Amino acid sequence: MGGFAARHIGTDHDAQRRMLDAIGYESVDALVQAAVPASIHVRERATTDIPPAATEAEALAELRTLASQNRVARPMIGLGYYDTFTPSVIARNVLENPSWYTAYTPYQPEISQGRLEALINFQTMVTDLTGLATANASMLDESTAVVEGMLVARRGSKATSDVFVVDADALPQTKALLRVRAAAVGVRLVELDLAHGATLPDELFGVFVQYPGASGRVWDPSGIIDAAHVAGGLAVMAADLLALTLLRSPGSLGADVAVGTTQRFGVPLGFGGPHAGYMAVRQGLERQLPGRLVGVSQDAAGHPAYRLALQTREQHIRREKATSNICTAQVLLAVMAAMYAVYHGPDGLRAIATDVARKAEALAERLRSYGLSLATDAFFDTIRVSTPGPAARVIERARSKGYQLFWVDDATVGVSVDETTTADDLAAVAWAFGLPDADEHDVRDLPFAAAPPLAGVAQVLRREDEYLTHPVFRTHRSETAMMRYLKQLADRDYALDRGMIPLGSCTMKLNAATEMAAVSWPEFSRVHPFAPEADVRGYLAMIEQLETWLAELTGYDSVSLQPNAGSQGELAGLLAIRGYHDANGEADRRVCLIPSSAHGTNAASAVLAGLRVVVVACDDAGNVDLDDLRMKIAAHADELAALMITYPSTHGVYEHDVLEITQAVHDAGGQVYVDGANLNALLGFARFGDLGGDVSHLNLHKTFAIPHGGGGPGVGPVAAKAHLAAYLPSHPFSQRRDHAGGVVFEGGAVSAAPHGSAGILPISWAYMRMMGTSGLRDATGAAVLAANYIAVRLREHFPVLYTGEDGLVAHECILDLRPLREETGITVDDVAKRLVDYGFHAPTMSFPVAGTLMVEPTESEDLAELERFVEAMIAIKAEALRVAAGEWPSDDNPLVNAPHTAESLVVGEWEHPYSRQEAVYPVHTLVRTKYWPPVRRIDQAYGDRNLVCACPPIEAFA
Repeated sequence: MGGFAARHIGTDHDAQRRMLDAIGYESVDALVQAAVPASIHVRERATTDIPPAATEAEALAELRTLASQNRVARPMIGLGYYDTFTPSVIARNVLENPSWYTAYTPYQPEISQGRLEALINFQTMVTDLTGLATANASMLDESTAVVEGMLVARRGSKATSDVFVVDADALPQTKALLRVRAAAVGVRLVELDLAHGATLPDELFGVFVQYPGASGRVWDPSGIIDAAHVAGGLAVMAADLLALTLLRSPGSLGADVAVGTTQRFGVPLGFGGPHAGYMAVRQGLERQLPGRLVGVSQDAAGHPAYRLALQTREQHIRREKATSNICTAQVLLAVMAAMYAVYHGPDGLRAIATDVARKAEALAERLRSYGLSLATDAFFDTIRVSTPGPAARVIERARSKGYQLFWVDDATVGVSVDETTTADDLAAVAWAFGLPDADEHDVRDLPFAAAPPLAGVAQVLRREDEYLTHPVFRTHRSETAMMRYLKQLADRDYALDRGMIPLGSCTMKLNAATEMAAVSWPEFSRVHPFAPEADVRGYLAMIEQLETWLAELTGYDSVSLQPNAGSQGELAGLLAIRGYHDANGEADRRVCLIPSSAHGTNAASAVLAGLRVVVVACDDAGNVDLDDLRMKIAAHADELAALMITYPSTHGVYEHDVLEITQAVHDAGGQVYVDGANLNALLGFARFGDLGGDVSHLNLHKTFAIPHGGGGPGVGPVAAKAHLAAYLPSHPFSQRRDHAGGVVFEGGAVSAAPHGSAGILPISWAYMRMMGTSGLRDATGAAVLAANYIAVRLREHFPVLYTGEDGLVAHECILDLRPLREETGITVDDVAKRLVDYGFHAPTMSFPVAGTLMVEPTESEDLAELERFVEAMIAIKAEALRVAAGEWPSDDNPLVNAPHTAESLVVGEWEHPYSRQEAVYPVHTLVRTKYWPPVRRIDQAYGDRNLVCACPPIEAFA
C-alpha cells in the first residue's frame, strides 16, 4: 500500500498487524476472504478499464485536461439555471471549508448547532420570500420539489379526483419529471395554457403554476388559484426567489405550496448541481412537508436550541406508509444560499433583482426597436424572441461570441440574463439576432442602468411588503463580520475535521483536499446543464469514464449518474424494473419484497414507484428468513416484481445464502434490486451483479468519497444489467442520446438535470483515479478490519448483536446497549450524549434495532482514533456501573446530564455528586483538545409541542 491510498487509509502496516493479532488473522485479505462468502468472491480479471493508481499531481493534471475540454461560455439559457457570483467569503469559508463539508446530518443536534442555525436562516429566507408559513431545510432540486408539491397537494386536498393540472409554461425538465412520477402513482396530468385563460377541469386535486413561466412571462395566477380552491384542489407554485424580491409572493396570491431552486443565490451552476431546492407551505400543511424540517426547542438549561423537528414524519421512518422517499436535504448548498441572503441582505437582493430586470428590459427594448417581436412584454429576466431567420442561425452566431442561448423552436430563441450579465454581453446578444446597425467587429455597449425594471408587469403584481426583517439578514454587512459569523457557526459543530464520526450505515470517510480541488474550477463550476455537447466534452468524457469504472466494479453493464440522491437512485432502479415488466406484458407484477431489516427508504421508494410492499422476516442472526421468503414468493408468484435486498445486510453481516435468495426470486420471474448503501464493505472483493443483482443504486457520498456536507450533497447513480439498461433515466436535454443515462425510453427523468449533481463528480473521479483497483480493495479491507477490531475490543463490555458464521462483522458492528440499560438504567441516548463529553460524535442510534449503537469506523481512521473511541466506550460503561452501584444517583450523574457545556461548569454553584473534571475532562487527553458543545441536552418533545421553524427573535438568546 503506497501513494495516495496510504494517505487515504488511516491504518498503516504496523497498526494493521496489531489489529489482526487482536482478531486472530494473518492478513487483511485473509480476514475479508473469511468474512465474505466464498461463493461470491470476485474473479481476477485479465484486463480492466480502471487505470493504475495516479499520484495526486497526475490526477489533477488529468482533470485539468478534461476541464480544458469544457468551454466556459456565458450561459443565457435560463430554465431555472443561472450564472451567479459566489461571494468569496462564502466560497472560502463554506464551500471549501471541511468544517462545513465534512459534517453529518444533524441527528445529534447538540453538536450541530452551527449548521442548524444556518438552515433556520434558509427556512426563514424561503418563508419570507414566498409569503408562506413553513419551509423545510431544502429539497434535491426544483423539478423533484415540484413532484413533491404535487404529492403534498394530493394528500392535503379533500378532492377525490386523480387530476393534477400542469401549467403549459412550466419548465420542460419539470414536465418530463412530472410525467414519470405521476404515472407511477396513478396521477393523471392535464396540461393547460393557464396564462392565456384555459379553463380548469371540474374535478382536480391540484394545479401547478410556474412563476415567472419558462417563457419568462409574468402573469397574475390568483384567479386560477381561486378556481382550484373552489374545485377542492390545492395550488402549487414554482417561484424564482430572486424575482420574488420584486414580485408579489405566492402566499399573497393564494398559493398553498411554493417550490423552486435557490441556485442563483450564490451556488455555482456545476453542470446541473448540486443545488438546494426549496419547499414552503401554508399554515396547516407543515406536517405534510417531505424531507427535513429544522425547528427551535430548548436545552436542559432552558436556552434556545435548534434541532430537527417532527422527525417521526420523516420518510425513512414511515417506510411503506411514506408519502415521499426523500430522507435527505442539500444542506451544504442550502447553507451557501442562506449565507448569500445574509451577506446581501434584503436591500442587496432587491438591488440585484432590479439590476437583472433592467438588463432584460434594455435588451428587449433594443430588439423591439429593430422590429423583432417578443412572446410577452411582462417579464423579469427572460425573453423569447421571434427570430429574423432560422433560430439555429441566431444560436450559432451567439455561440461564436461565447454565448449560449436557448432554442425554443425554428423561429424562437430564449434569452435569460442574470447578475453576472454585462452591457457588453447584451450588445453581443443583440448582434447575434442580426440587427442592422450591429457590427460583428465593433460590438457597442448596451446601456441598461436607466431601463425601467418590470416595465410590462402589472402594478398589482409588484411586491410592496417587507421581507428578511430578522436581524441576521441585516447585521453582517462587512466581510469581517461575515467571516466571523461563519467561523462562529462552524465552531459550534462537530465535523470530520475534529474527529471520528463512527456512524453505521453512513460511511463518514475522508474527503481528501485533492479530490475536492476541481469542484471550484470554473470549467466545472460555471457550466450550464443544458449547454450544447460541443461545449461540455470534458464533462461527458469524465462521466463516461466514471460510468465505465462503476460498471466494472459492480458487475453491471450500464450506469446512469443522473439520480442526485440515494433515494432517487432507488426510485430509478425500481422504475426500470417496472418498465421492464410492462414491456414484457407483465404489468401485473407490482409486488416488491423487502426484508424487515431494510432501511426505510427502500419501502418508501417502492411505494413511489407504484409497487406494493410485502415484508420478509429476518432470522435471529439478522439474515433474510429463507422459509419466509419462499412462502412470500409462492404467495405472490404471478405478481412478484422485485426483491430489494441490502448487501452486506443492514445488520452489518454478509449473508451466506445470498445466491439462493436471488435465484429464488429469478425463478419466480422477479428482479433483484441490491441496495448499494454498504458497498464500502464489498468493493474489490465481490460485485452486486455477481450476487444475482439486476439493478442497484450506489452512494457516491459514502463509498466514493463525496462529502456529506451536513446531510447533502449526495449522488446516487443507478447501475443495471443489460436487459434493464434501456429503462435507466433519460432526459429531454441530454447532450448525447446514445450515452448511458441519455437514452430515450419509457423510464424518463428522475432529476432536473441530465447528469444530476455533476458538479461534484470530479470528487469521485479523483478518488477512484488515485486509488486504483488495488487501493479500492485495500480500503475495503481496512474498513472491515477496523469494524472487526472495534467489535473484538468492545464485545466484553457490550454484546455485538449480529455476526457472520465466523463471528465476523462487515464494515460496521451493532453494539447492544439494552443489557446496560437493564443493569444500570442508562439509555442509549445517555451514552450518545456522554460521548460528546469525550470528544466524539455518537454512532448511529437505535437503527436497525432500538437500544443499540451501530458503529462504522471507516478505513480513514487511524489506530489511535479507534483506540480513543474504544477507551471512551469502556469508560462510559464504567460510569454507568457507578450509577448502578449507587455511587451516583440515577437522576444526577455525568451520563444523564450529558453533554456538559462550559457555562454549566461556571454559572451558579456546582451541586452535582461528580466533579467538574469528571464532567468535562473524563480523560486527560481532552485538556488541550476539548470540543465544547454550545448547548446542553435538547428537549425534543418541547420543540414539537411548540413548533417554531424560523429564526427566533434575537431576544431569545439574551
